[in-house]
Parts: sequence; C-alpha cells; structure tokens
Amino acid sequence: MTLPPPPVAPARDFVHFAVGAGVLRFGEFKTKAGRLSPYFFNAGLFNDGAKLGRLAEFYAARLLDSGLAFDMLFGPAYKGIALAAAIAVELARRGRNVPFAYNRKEAKDHGEGGVLIGAPVAGRVLIVDDVISAGTSVRESIRLLQAAGARPCGVLIALDRQEKATEGDKDVEWSAVQYVTQRLQLPVASIATLGDLLHYLRSTDDPALRVFAEPVQRYRERYGV
Repeated sequence: MTLPPPPVAPARDFVHFAVGAGVLRFGEFKTKAGRLSPYFFNAGLFNDGAKLGRLAEFYAARLLDSGLAFDMLFGPAYKGIALAAAIAVELARRGRNVPFAYNRKEAKDHGEGGVLIGAPVAGRVLIVDDVISAGTSVRESIRLLQAAGARPCGVLIALDRQEKATEGDKDVEWSAVQYVTQRLQLPVASIATLGDLLHYLRSTDDPALRVFAEPVQRYRERYGV
C-alpha cells in the first residue's frame, strides 16, 4: 500500500504533540455527519497554559511560513476566540504585533453592544479556527467581516481532515477546505493534514498507536478527497 508523502517536520511534530496532549484520540467516534471515525480531534482539550502556548507556536510558525498577507486576526466563537488571542501573543513574541478580534454568538444590547469584540475590524483579516467542518463558521465570519467593511483574506486551521463534506444526508466529492478555497475563494493553510496523521501512525515506534494506521487508511479510502 502506498504511503502518503512524509510530513514536513512541523506537521509531524504537531501530530506528535496533539497525540501526547490527548487532543488526537483513536478508537471509534461518531462524527456530525454520522460517520464512524477511527480518530477524533478535539482542540478544546488544549486546555492549559502550556498546551495553548505550544499550540500557538505551531499556528504562528505555519502562518508566517504560509506567505499569507494579513493585517489582523479574527477568531470565530467559540474555539476561535482563545486561538486568535494566543496566536496574537505568539506573533508579538516573534516581532509581529497584530490586532485581533472575535465575535459573540448573540448580539449584546448594552455596554459596548454589537457582536464584534476586540480591535476594530479593518483591512485584511485572517480567520483562525481549529478545523473546517462544513464551512458554516467561515461563511458567517465572512459575512460579519464584510459587514464591518473588512476584507477576509484567508483561513488558518490546525488540521485539514481531507474528508468529503456532506449536503443534507449525502456525501459530496469535495471537502470543507476545498469548498472554502474554491467556492469562497479564500486560501486555507493548515498545520497538518489527515495524510500527515496517517504517515505518523505508520512510522511511529509506538505499537499501541501503529495499530490505528489501517483503520485510518480505510476511513480515508472511503471518505477522503
């Protein structure tokens, strides 16, 4: 069976980090689409200062390496809020101080009001999130940013699952990331992909992890793009 191309070192290091942090888990998990997946990625488990700081290092490194031109960061509620703040801190530590903003799920009718919080939304705005599941969050972020007079310029995520999206109860022949890049015309950069995860499982010295390589491969053959 042909192996996917070996991941670049940052991608492999990120997968190793996510596995060690318990954020990438293996077994049998039901997805929103009703599929039984042999792996589960839950970025909400980057839930202490050390993990979040290390995660921000991976995001910042990938962003700076991507060549994406941006003026500020935007984190969609809820997971994107902590991500945008942590990445902004890490970028500042690396000498690139940029503003960030995020949104509320519901508009506030007192105090500062509105749905956008943080720096004034303007210029080229990069959306940061953990994954793109169906593109819904990205579409909502685009709507909010454009309504504020800003220009969405791209999306930065942790893991590209390289998996067919669904419409209703049917699989389609494109992934959520492909939908964003091709239909919404926004470039997407990811720290790692499902291909990187698969290569990690096949090459790890840990036999307890290596046994999941075949289930992940079968899942990719059935649902991958």
